[in-house]
Amino acid sequence: MLTHSEISNFNKHGFLIKRMYVAESNLDEMLYVATNHLENHINPIEYEADLKYPGAPDSPDAPGGKTSRRLLQAYSRDHSFQRWVKNPTLGENLRQLFATKNDLLLSQCHHNCVMTKAKNYSSATLWHQDNRYWSFEEENLISVWLALGDENKKNGCLYVIPGSHRLEIHPERFNKALFLKDNDMQNELLINNAEAVELQKGDVLFFHSKLFHAAGRNNASRTKLSVVFTFHESGNNPIKGTRSARQSSILINKL
Repeated sequence: MLTHSEISNFNKHGFLIKRMYVAESNLDEMLYVATNHLENHINPIEYEADLKYPGAPDSPDAPGGKTSRRLLQAYSRDHSFQRWVKNPTLGENLRQLFATKNDLLLSQCHHNCVMTKAKNYSSATLWHQDNRYWSFEEENLISVWLALGDENKKNGCLYVIPGSHRLEIHPERFNKALFLKDNDMQNELLINNAEAVELQKGDVLFFHSKLFHAAGRNNASRTKLSVVFTFHESGNNPIKGTRSARQSSILINKL
């Protein structure tokens, strides 16, 4: 169970780190599957060249053009990911953070992936809030980021801005891709408060869907792998006709 202090810190800062959260055997099982699917290019995969973020290859035919950014639909890839999602401790901790007695569901439309940050051709992710791309009745979702290996500044760990989930940012401060604009004084002041989220294998980051976050490129020698899922309460439904409603959410924890 999470402590009162941990829940309070999540509400205040918008994120919570839990160290050594997952057993080594479970991690190795997920890591084996993820590595195998990555090496064999098992679809569905989103490639760096598809997104063209800073540092990504220009096209699929360019050097590094088949560098994966995400192994999509992780939940349906293997039972090891399904067991992690349905872990009773994870469900109970999410229920504490949501402060709810409602059932909990996994979104199949958002995250639901293995993040793959490769050496040489990985891109940087600019500052954004996930909720700017999602469409739910309430902007109240929680993502769970599990490190399958060490994550640090050199290999492209996440950066977060504590407390930014409680801010209301004027639309003019975002560019067309819904990232924070460069050369905006207010944005620069906000980003100055950023913190690196350095994790070790088995650590978990819980973060609110309105929290501003970003990530750098991988300048290390090995690919960085992270399992990421996003959850919502049963009373918070995706808006019909939007990307968030393309696939039904999956019940993962019921009282």
